[in-house]
Amino acid sequence: MSDAYKKAGVDIDAGDRLVKAIGPLAKSTARTGAIAALGGFGGIFDLKEAGFRDPLLVSGADGVGTKLKLAFAMEKYDTVGIDLVAMCVNDVLAQGAEPLFFLDYFATGKLDEGIAADVVSGIAAGCRDASCALIGGETAEMPGMYPANEFDLGGFCVGAVERENLMPRQVDAGDVLIGLKSSGAHSNGYSLIRKILADTSADLTAPAPFEETRSLGDALLAPTKIYIKSVLPLLTNPSVKAFAHITGGGLTDNVPRVLSDGISARFDDNAIALPPLFAWLQCAGGISDSDMRRTFNCGIGGVIVCAPGEVDEIAAALKDAGETAGVIGDVVEA
Repeated sequence: MSDAYKKAGVDIDAGDRLVKAIGPLAKSTARTGAIAALGGFGGIFDLKEAGFRDPLLVSGADGVGTKLKLAFAMEKYDTVGIDLVAMCVNDVLAQGAEPLFFLDYFATGKLDEGIAADVVSGIAAGCRDASCALIGGETAEMPGMYPANEFDLGGFCVGAVERENLMPRQVDAGDVLIGLKSSGAHSNGYSLIRKILADTSADLTAPAPFEETRSLGDALLAPTKIYIKSVLPLLTNPSVKAFAHITGGGLTDNVPRVLSDGISARFDDNAIALPPLFAWLQCAGGISDSDMRRTFNCGIGGVIVCAPGEVDEIAAALKDAGETAGVIGDVVEA
């Protein structure tokens, strides 16, 4: 039976070998509450063991998008796994939730065990950074669906927050916006990035025009920053009103998602200087300021909304946690 299926393009034995190979990677993400090993029909998590009293579950699903095309071109597969985790855990963080467990979906035309293992190694690294257990997933080998050595990724995260700490809270006019530095383009805007690369005949292996210490491809594959360890401890402070994950839609569309009715964000353009990567993209692509801010994070990967009297304390806590952060605007009546 397996030989017949293998002739049709699906290698069950390769899938079994992959599960065994990634077992130690999943084990390295273990945390309190995760009580099942890989290989079962479902992952199990014990909320009571994790210490929750009155929890609300918060779930998120996301992918890496066309950033994968750059990974294929560079034959570099480990960082996109970190991206996958980051896009999901930063989203549940915006509700005040602590990420608990993560599942991945890896789909390809023909399973390459080495490539798949590299991807999962990145997923495990991201889970460790987010203190989130990798408790399961799916590897789908589907002949004819994808070009050789290409694949797609999906990620699924479940977190929990005590009911009293659910975010966002009431945001008021006069509250302050604190921007947290991104690690690069994260995982948004890559269809436009790839168009700019094609239009300018850019060489991914050459030094980046904006950073000569690494190649353009490596700079564009810099993994999405995970904000769990630095931001989550702040979200129980009642003076912290909201956290916005700056993903597709940029600052323009994502900050309003966490604001209360009747108010809007006012950004200080002088406080939001484009990092070299984004300045190069804007120049090379001839992109307007408004399109830049709605397509890319423009160097700001997350925004905390807080009461004005707490800005110095929160900024100091973020600095102690290794973040580069600063005031980028405030909240006004709409």
